[in-house]
Amino acid sequence: MINVTKPFLPPIQEYLEYISGIYKRTWLTNNGPLVNELEIQLRNYLGTPHLLFLTNGTVALQLAIKALDLKGEIVTTPFSYVATTSSIVWEGCKPVFADVDPLTMNISPESIERAITSDTSAILTTHVYGNPCEIDAIDVIAKKHNLKVIYDAAHCFGTTYKGKSVFQYGDISTTSFHATKLFHTIEGGAVFCNSPEILKKIAYMRNFGHDTPESFTELGINGKNSEVHAAMGLCNLKYADEILAKRKTLSDRYDFALKCLKHTKPTINQSAKFNYAYYPVILQNEEIVERIIYNLNDNQIFPRRYFYPSLNTCLPYLEKSVMPNSETLSKKVITLPLYHDLSFEEIDFISRIILRTQNN
Repeated sequence: MINVTKPFLPPIQEYLEYISGIYKRTWLTNNGPLVNELEIQLRNYLGTPHLLFLTNGTVALQLAIKALDLKGEIVTTPFSYVATTSSIVWEGCKPVFADVDPLTMNISPESIERAITSDTSAILTTHVYGNPCEIDAIDVIAKKHNLKVIYDAAHCFGTTYKGKSVFQYGDISTTSFHATKLFHTIEGGAVFCNSPEILKKIAYMRNFGHDTPESFTELGINGKNSEVHAAMGLCNLKYADEILAKRKTLSDRYDFALKCLKHTKPTINQSAKFNYAYYPVILQNEEIVERIIYNLNDNQIFPRRYFYPSLNTCLPYLEKSVMPNSETLSKKVITLPLYHDLSFEEIDFISRIILRTQNN
C-alpha cells in the first residue's frame, strides 16, 4: 500500500536515548529541558528570532488570533485545510473569503482588497503547499488598511522567501509539526513573530496565563507540548537537510515520469526557495481526477484531493459564497504520494497508472 504520505522516523535507538533521559528525569511536560532545547535548535536552524513550541498548528492559529486581540472580520482563503477557517470562527471572529490566484493557488491580493470592509481587522492566509503568498503585496494592503497579518505556514518548514525563513513574515506566522509534515514532532506546532512582547504574551497564554504558580497575567489555555514530542523533533531535526534534498529528488522524478501528462502545477513564487512539501498536479477536469483516483486506489495507492472541497462551499457553520478559482482548482487538483522512503520504482508505477488512465 502506498499512502499519500508516511512519517519520517529516525533510527529508533536515537529516539530511545532521549526517552531514557526523560524516564530518569521524570519531567514529562510543563516546559521541560527538551522543549527548551528544541526551541533553541529550531531558532538556530531556521534563523528565526522568536518561536514557541505548541501542542499543534491549530492551537497556534487560535493563540495568534487571541494574542493580536482580533475582532470582527478576518479575510482568509477558501483553499486551505479547515483549521485555517475554523480557528477564526472558534475565536469569535468572522471569516470573509477572498478568492485565490489560479496559477499560484494562494490568496489573490486583488481579491483581498475587494473583501476588506470597515469591520476587517486582519488577513489570515495559507502558503499553499509551502509556496509563499505574494507577501510584499499583502504587506502593502495590510499597511494601507491598518490590518494585522497572520500566515498559516503549516506546509512551510524549510521554505525561504528573499533569503529568510518564510516564518519571519507577517505579524505572526504559525506552523504544524504534525506527523504528516515534512518535519514533525508526532503532534506539534509553533508560532513565530518578530515582536518579543507578543511572543511573551503567547508564552503566558500557552500555559493557562500563569505568571507564577499563584498568579496570572493573561487569559490562557493549555497549549504546551511534551518532552516526548520534543524528543522526536530533536531527532528529526538532525535529518532536516537530508529530508528536504530527498523530496526535491523525488519531485524531479515525478516531473520526468509525468512529462506526458496533461496537467499543470502551481506556479512557485520566484523569490522563494521551495521545500517540495507536496506534489500537486492540476488536471483538466474533475472527471479525469476521479478516474485516476479510482485506478490508483484499485492498485492500493492513495493520493489525496488536497484541498477539496473549497471551504466556501462546505462548512455548515458559514454561509456559502462563490469563489470561482478556488472551487475550480479544488475539483481538479490531486496531491500524489510523496515521502522520504518512496522509491523511484513506486513513483514510476504511480505515473504509469496515471498516464494509462489519461490515455484510455
